[in-house]
Amino acid sequence: MSLESNSYQGAFHPLSADQIDELTRQGCSCDDWSKVEVAEGFKAHAVKSTHFSGCVKLGVFEKPVSFFGGVAKPSGISHATIHNCTIGNNVYISRIRNYIANYVIEDDAVIDNIELLAVEDQSSFGNGIEVAVVNEAGGREIPIYDRLSAHTAYVLAFYRHRPQVIEKLREMIAGYTASVTRSIGLVGRGGRLLNCRIIKNVKVGPASLIEGVNKLENGSVNSCAEDPVHIGPGVFAEDFIACSGSKITDGTIIYKCFIGQGTVLSRQYSAENSVFFANCGGFHGEACAIFAGPYTVTHHKSTLLIAGLFSFLNAGSGTNQSNHMYKLGPVHQGVVERGSKTASDSYVLWPAKVGAFTVVMGRHYRNSDTSDLPFSYLIEHEDESILVPGINLRSVGTVRDARKWPKRDRRKAPELLDHINFKLLSPYTIQKMLNGCQLLANLKATSGETSEYFTYHSVKIKNSSSDRGVRLYQIGIDKFLGNCLIKQLEGRPFGSISDLREALKPQTSMGPGKWVDLAGLLAPEEAVRKMLTDIEDGRLDSLEQVAEVFGSMHARYPEYEWAWAANILQQRLGKTLENVTPQDIIDITVRWKKAVVELDRMLHADARKEFAATAQIGYGLDGRQDTKQADFEQVRGTFEKNDFVLEIEKHIAAKTALADELVGRMEQLLSGRSSEGICDMEPGEKAVL
Repeated sequence: MSLESNSYQGAFHPLSADQIDELTRQGCSCDDWSKVEVAEGFKAHAVKSTHFSGCVKLGVFEKPVSFFGGVAKPSGISHATIHNCTIGNNVYISRIRNYIANYVIEDDAVIDNIELLAVEDQSSFGNGIEVAVVNEAGGREIPIYDRLSAHTAYVLAFYRHRPQVIEKLREMIAGYTASVTRSIGLVGRGGRLLNCRIIKNVKVGPASLIEGVNKLENGSVNSCAEDPVHIGPGVFAEDFIACSGSKITDGTIIYKCFIGQGTVLSRQYSAENSVFFANCGGFHGEACAIFAGPYTVTHHKSTLLIAGLFSFLNAGSGTNQSNHMYKLGPVHQGVVERGSKTASDSYVLWPAKVGAFTVVMGRHYRNSDTSDLPFSYLIEHEDESILVPGINLRSVGTVRDARKWPKRDRRKAPELLDHINFKLLSPYTIQKMLNGCQLLANLKATSGETSEYFTYHSVKIKNSSSDRGVRLYQIGIDKFLGNCLIKQLEGRPFGSISDLREALKPQTSMGPGKWVDLAGLLAPEEAVRKMLTDIEDGRLDSLEQVAEVFGSMHARYPEYEWAWAANILQQRLGKTLENVTPQDIIDITVRWKKAVVELDRMLHADARKEFAATAQIGYGLDGRQDTKQADFEQVRGTFEKNDFVLEIEKHIAAKTALADELVGRMEQLLSGRSSEGICDMEPGEKAVL
């Protein structure tokens, strides 16, 4: 039985006189018993002290229901008022302090000790609610719906310069909203509502656990048996959608919010006009008008995220932003690109844009834009914003984050709404490094070699930091390009140079050019533009089709990535792929090997700092130095045996072997050229070989 169709239709029959008599003796009452129908096999003894009104259908109550702690109770209905409901088999309903009205309650559901469960008039159950993200004053509203993805939401919020696209998407969402608008609510199969107060106009999916909530109003709990939703004690939620695997508990307050798959909001968290996508975490703090892309996490009571776009963010305690200049209202907004962190008590004045994988420390009162200088530290010094470009590339914490995200994916539903690319190095970040190298070179040329600082978009960059940033970016670029090349050639035998060149050919022309991050999904801007044009022209006219295109973009990432990398390699080599030689491959591989080893050694050295003498302060409280060392090793272990350190050492060995293997294959191709290989060479190429 479902909200969309009343199964059991035709399987019910009117109560017999004996059944009515038995129900009456057991304290039941009804204004009109002729409107109460029951399934074949219904036993009246399972229904006690209940008042019925409206049209009611009752299933069969014959199996016991299990509760926490191993307690079992017989299924049935007692001490309740039921109005206009269809109730499935082996349902347990008891101690309804007010009433249940206008609901389909599917098999095996449990509703115990609640005040009110009702649908009033027509309800869309949170679908179509306008959520004013990023700009608190409006203009970027996202109409939420059951199957909203981070990528569709991103287009709705940030592609306002394509008004036809926005209009078409809003029409699709309005159509979906109309299709799910009902006057009858749903408690799905196996759903449990325990010890709750007010639940109004809420659709409850299968296997949901809703316990101890204060108020849920106008929302959808999109649970599934594979990945249930848990809404726990003290929660207030209004105008919301909660996706599979999400958890909202411990006094959390949400208003006009979309809660994505695997997201956890807990410990008195407060959020309004915000969207949270896959695997976000909000604890203690507050969110207002934020677009929280995948893995946006905040753990601290004093942390406020407001009027911004975030993803893969770790927000430190006391993190704050300002979007109100007390002039035209709270109209300012900010962007913190993927993978960034904010240190304790950090502050950024909006509008501002923080580059990918940047660490923000201190308070920043100028409107900066560091988006072309990723992997940086943004530091406050004497009221100035100081940028240290590229330095976060050598941080062990950055690599650890990138490796832990896939392991912390909590989603278990059969279908995942958000397509997440976890890549640390990708065309999206490498294009920024390339831009950053050029930008820093231009700053030095403009300001002069002897300048101590350069100024760029309201931040100051030290001359020595600029040089180091270019070197670190170059290492990152070499590593990425080598990664792509080796992946493209891995496991392929080459009998001739023609075979090599054939293997290097991209499978698509789409990929070169600018890349964008659609809240977790990395894709060529060209592919996104094509999708938007197809929406405008009506070739994509349903939400399902749009979702399929996003899925295709994600699935084709390896193709797009190689097309982009191949284009950059051609530019660097000064020749097309049709003219690439084995020696070119050897040169690129040697650069890659050097970059990998150098970067891993930097990470190794950074990890060693965590085992230095200063890190041991506070250990071995009542002993001497040897006690301190022993206590530290018992708690933290040793540097040599640390899992991450060992992983770095294995990584160096594995990548070195991979590089040597490819170089060996290229050397064989060079030294063992067949006549076929020689015939394949271009005029003048023999001298190069």
